[in-house]
Amino acid sequence: MSTPVEIVLIVAAVGYVLIRRLAGDVAEAKRMLLLPAILAVIGLSNVDESVASATAVAFLVGTLAVSVLFGVLRGASIRIYQQDGVAHMRYTWLTIALWVLNVAAKVGANLLLGLITGVASGGNSVMLTIGVGMLVEGVVVLARAVRTDSRIVWKKGEDGKAHTTSPFLDDLQARMTRR
Repeated sequence: MSTPVEIVLIVAAVGYVLIRRLAGDVAEAKRMLLLPAILAVIGLSNVDESVASATAVAFLVGTLAVSVLFGVLRGASIRIYQQDGVAHMRYTWLTIALWVLNVAAKVGANLLLGLITGVASGGNSVMLTIGVGMLVEGVVVLARAVRTDSRIVWKKGEDGKAHTTSPFLDDLQARMTRR
C-alpha cells in the first residue's frame, strides 16, 4: 500500500499539473514525455508482492488499460493553440472530468480487488498507472501538435531565454505538415 507521504506527493503533483495546464502552458515535449515515463518506471519498481496472484495481475493490466484509454481521451480533449508561434496546450473541463473518472476507476478497481482477494492494496500501482496515463496523454497531444504550424518546443526557456527545440520533433513536424 502507498504510504501517506507517497499519496500526498502524488496528489500534489497531479494537482500542480492540473492547475498549470488548466491555465494554459507551452506544449513542452520534455515535460509531457520524460517526466511521466520516469513516474511510470518508479511506479513499476514500487509494485509489490501483492500483485502475485493471477487476479491481481489481471486487475493491474486492466487498470493500466483503463489509464491508457483515459490518457488517449484526455489527450484528445486538450485544447492546442498557438501563441507567439509556439504550440500551447490548455486543459478543458472535459479533461478535468476525465482525470476524475480515471482516478475513480483506479480507486474502485483497487477496492474491488481488495474485496475479491482480501488484499487491501493494488500493489502500489497508483504511480505506475498515473505515469502511463500521463505519458499516453503527452504522446497524443504531441501527435496533434506536430500536425499544426506551431513550433514544438522540447524544453521551455527560463528567465527570458529561448526555448530549446528538438531536431527530431522539427523533422517530424515538417514531414507531417507537408501537403
